[in-house]
Amino acid sequence: MKVGCCSLKFYLHGNHSLKEKRRITKSIKDRIKNKFNISIAEIGDQDIWQNLHIGMVAVGSDPKYLEGLMHQAVNFIDKMNLAEMTDCQIRTLNLGPPDP
Repeated sequence: MKVGCCSLKFYLHGNHSLKEKRRITKSIKDRIKNKFNISIAEIGDQDIWQNLHIGMVAVGSDPKYLEGLMHQAVNFIDKMNLAEMTDCQIRTLNLGPPDP
């Protein structure tokens, strides 16, 4: 089993409340869930209104496909122009026995 993982950090310019941050977070999460078959959640900086840290994961058998899927999702989020992306890390993990 292969797992594609992505950690994204954003800076929210002009954001002045947790309510505004939650609106942006919900917009990103809803649009990603509708467009891609991946799981997404806010994973850090939850009480800091100008920072957003989200994680995305997908499971499959092809690591190249999973990596490409994560890159597509990252590009989709970046083109939404809701926040400035400050960090992006993508990894593909192999869980279970190694491939023959």
